[in-house]
Amino acid sequence: RHHGSILLAAWSKSPASPYPGHTPMNLKDHIRGIPDFPKPGILFYDISTLLAHAEAWQHTIDTLATQISHYKPDLLIGIESRGFLVTAPLALKLGCGFAMIRKKGKLPGDVISYHYDLEYGTDTLEIQQDAIKPGQRVVVLDDLLATGGTMEASIDLLNQVGAEVAGAGFIIELAFLNGREKLNIPTFSLVSYDS
Repeated sequence: RHHGSILLAAWSKSPASPYPGHTPMNLKDHIRGIPDFPKPGILFYDISTLLAHAEAWQHTIDTLATQISHYKPDLLIGIESRGFLVTAPLALKLGCGFAMIRKKGKLPGDVISYHYDLEYGTDTLEIQQDAIKPGQRVVVLDDLLATGGTMEASIDLLNQVGAEVAGAGFIIELAFLNGREKLNIPTFSLVSYDS
């Protein structure tokens, strides 16, 4: 199957460049497609190979940090669980805090829950009650945007607790599933697959 190609632009070597000396890098070269996982007919885009390649992972974090910095967030929000892998290094790099959205029963202390519908049933997301102060500007992150249901529910939960949700970001977007259409905030991804 052909999945298209996205080449991240090379940045100039000027002092203002966030990536002096970097050459163009196709992140798709570092993302492995695993057929029939987790069930037959699904092509799973695995970021394990991206995480294992130091230069590609650094390039990913640097590029995401540049995108996110435009939103001037107070706090970054990671969605369980691969979203944590993306959010933690970005929060450190940008000098802002990091809060987690998790599935029901995974967070200690008082939590705020949000119930949402899935294709076949319902699910619940939670955030700790004291994780966000009302009015804090946040950017919410995950590794992959597919149908958009979990991100849409996460945005609704963040709005419920009084956050100002400035944007959503992803490493990978499965554009053919149109998940972006469910999100009513600015959204960006580094790599897009059309099939």
